[in-house]
Amino acid sequence: MVPRLLNDDQKGRRMQEEEELQLNKYSNDGRPWHRKRKREGKKRRKRNPQREVERVSAPPVAKKEGKNKPGERKFAEACQKIQESVERYLERHDLVQDTDEDEDEDDLEEGAIIDRVYQSYGQGADGRTQQYLQEAVKSGTLVCLICIDGIKRLDPIWNCGECYSSFHIQCIQKWAKDSIFQMSEVQVDSALDPRAVQSMSNLSWCCPKCRSQYSQRAIPTRYLCFCGKATDPKFDPWLPPHSCGEICGRKLKPLCGHSCLLLCHPGPCPPCPKNVSNSCHCGQQPPKTRRCSTKTWSCGQPCGHTLSCGQHSCQEPCHPEDCSPCPRKSMQPCSCGASTQLRECAQPVWHCDKVCNKQHSCGHHYCQQVCHKGKCGPCPSSGLRTCPCGKTSHTLPCTQEIPSCGDTCGKELACGVHLCAERCHKGACPTCLQFRVKQCRCGAREKETACSKELVCELKCKNLRDCGRHTCSRKCCVGDCPRCEQQCGRTLGCRTHRCGSRCHQGPCYPCSITHTLTCRCGKTSITVPCGIHKTARPPRCSQPCRRPPDCHHPERKKHKCHQGACPPCSMVCGLELSCGHKCPHSCHHAVPVKVVDNKKRAGPWEPIVAPHIEIQKQPCPPCQVPVPTTCFGHHETPDWPCSDLRPYSCGRKCGRELACTNHTCQRECHTVEGAPDSVKAGTSCAPCEALCSKPRPEGCTHECGKPCHPGKCSACKQLVKTKCHCTLTFLYLACHSFTSGTSEQKEAMQSCKNQCNKLVSCGHRCSKECHSGPCSEAQDCHKRVTIRCACKRLRKEYPCPLVTSGKVKLECDGICAIKLEEKRKAQEEEERKKLEEEQARQRKEVEEFERKLEGRKHRRRNRHQMEPEVEPSLWQKQSRLLLGAAIVVALAGFTFYLLTSDD
Repeated sequence: MVPRLLNDDQKGRRMQEEEELQLNKYSNDGRPWHRKRKREGKKRRKRNPQREVERVSAPPVAKKEGKNKPGERKFAEACQKIQESVERYLERHDLVQDTDEDEDEDDLEEGAIIDRVYQSYGQGADGRTQQYLQEAVKSGTLVCLICIDGIKRLDPIWNCGECYSSFHIQCIQKWAKDSIFQMSEVQVDSALDPRAVQSMSNLSWCCPKCRSQYSQRAIPTRYLCFCGKATDPKFDPWLPPHSCGEICGRKLKPLCGHSCLLLCHPGPCPPCPKNVSNSCHCGQQPPKTRRCSTKTWSCGQPCGHTLSCGQHSCQEPCHPEDCSPCPRKSMQPCSCGASTQLRECAQPVWHCDKVCNKQHSCGHHYCQQVCHKGKCGPCPSSGLRTCPCGKTSHTLPCTQEIPSCGDTCGKELACGVHLCAERCHKGACPTCLQFRVKQCRCGAREKETACSKELVCELKCKNLRDCGRHTCSRKCCVGDCPRCEQQCGRTLGCRTHRCGSRCHQGPCYPCSITHTLTCRCGKTSITVPCGIHKTARPPRCSQPCRRPPDCHHPERKKHKCHQGACPPCSMVCGLELSCGHKCPHSCHHAVPVKVVDNKKRAGPWEPIVAPHIEIQKQPCPPCQVPVPTTCFGHHETPDWPCSDLRPYSCGRKCGRELACTNHTCQRECHTVEGAPDSVKAGTSCAPCEALCSKPRPEGCTHECGKPCHPGKCSACKQLVKTKCHCTLTFLYLACHSFTSGTSEQKEAMQSCKNQCNKLVSCGHRCSKECHSGPCSEAQDCHKRVTIRCACKRLRKEYPCPLVTSGKVKLECDGICAIKLEEKRKAQEEEERKKLEEEQARQRKEVEEFERKLEGRKHRRRNRHQMEPEVEPSLWQKQSRLLLGAAIVVALAGFTFYLLTSDD
């Protein structure tokens, strides 16, 4: 959607309303004039204050001529006073605004800012980068090429990525939108064509300086810093304007893999300062350490690379690009090999002028190609061919021509509507002779005319030309309206002169007339374009300011000539205070103070008093000369300001020793009364009310429980719960007896007098009573252990030490041997029975297999009983016996495996 553009008058009215709204923001404090307008306060604040003033200041029209009431006269007088107050405020606002602008555009420390930008670079400044950086730092050097106005340090800008030029972001947005609108207006008449619609969606705009193309999506919408990391960067006097102060980080060009190390800066990034190891162009010399920006170098020796001819080598000095073509010459045959010439070695392929003239495979035609390689190919007149109209096809010898089919041609004529009505013919079709109803070129009229002729009507085009103001007026126009040749004549931005250029769309160029502005003293002057001489800042003057001081000092601090009010006096006040000291603060005799009148008006006839700045004399601040002062408790004697000199408490604890001799007074620093010396507490100190907190004997964790007292505490009688040595029983012991006893006494008190529950190495309990330390030895164990013979039939009990030492052993007797023999025989009998049962089962399976095999042979004999009987061979006679023997051997092996696995 193309945005609606405003003409110059509408733009002027809108700018004037915005300026008046900004300047008159204090002309109406938003308070209700009477009770009926309290509900409309929010709506009234949104109105233009200037219009409110004009509405109030306009005198009321009498209903009848000759009748002026006293109330209406008073109301008109009140409105006149309000208008005068507004004008006085606007004059002061313009004066303050000029002063602020002068302060915002003060000269910066160019050298310090450039050094700070290059602090991480480590190399000398690049000429092109330093030029852009100096232009950005110096005031008044950057100019927007669209509005031909200077770019201030606080103005939002946009930077071109190709030429690095800066423009006001509002100017570049308007430039881009106007460019796209003008191109879209040219194509608006052909919008029904799909290709035209696609081209309208791909419209682009260009940089006003370098004409680099940008897409519609690239129209800037945000104010970014030079490196593009920060949005709306804040101005810092120690950094270049429009910079975020961070490392740039953009990829260096040409791409080397490194990024820019400078702080965010305007213009192109300097060459890469990194050190890299790189060999020469030809690669014959070892690598050298060089700067990344100049890492390519030449050793000066012959290149030596093989040339494209594949025979000679390059003799040029070491170079970066590809090797030049071979400069030598040699005898080179042509493509067909008919002739040989002395030619350049770099161009071995060439063609002579001889026609091939070899006979095709058809035997009738000859090849008409000039000097070629390989076979000539098939005859071009052979194969499947069609008649001139393409409706019939024939496969004829190459010696015969394709005859005409005799049918209607049917090809589309040049008109694109009708078809050729002649018979099949060679050559181009004739012109269309039919008549039809056609539309004119612009599509507004219809008429029956020859199909081959173009219809042109007498209707004049009503579309606007490229200026957007005048109509085309060309007959039967198809949308390609010519450029407007009339004079523009619109009022320029200066509001005084008119544009003399050709009628155009968009804003006119600024007025070329200039005006001269002078400083306050009139010794310095500059020339500015027409239209901005009323709002432009006067030139800076190097002469000293000659205004008299407005404070009690005899003269001002020396400073240069300037516009607006002089800066406040920064010299020391020096007036004598009531205490006798001199005021050390800066001068406060004439200080600008913002005065706000909060008095409620009685009615609309009273003028609105807007906040204004007044020069007032401020009283001297309190004296800050340090004077030594001692606190109540005589803890410290610091220096206090003279104006705050008084007795005071330092906030520390009193710290005097109380009667209990264990604690000190915890009251905040106070006046001590009745103290015998400077250490003991007095009658005004707080008595001790804490419990006894003396350290207890070693091992005792109980408190004394008595009030704080002098001397030692009594013995602790609390019971202590503890476990015995074997950790099975809880014991309750007196704290004093347990903590003051010796190690032997503590050992005896912690014993429960029961047998120890720990096990010794033999596996039985310790024979000692509850004790600490190691248990009894295994040889002292009194337990009896039962042992058995090898067959587990006999058993007997022996003392534990004899069993663990291996001194006793129980042997089997004769009865044990008889029992073992009987058991072995029983097992052998059981195994024999299992073997017999297995053999019987195997014989049964063999008989069953033979029976099935015999029945199968009997059936086969009956099926082939008509065939002559053949005597069986020896293998056939013995195969049954051999098969049975193999089965028996396999079963015997399996049985043997089962018997051995059981054992």
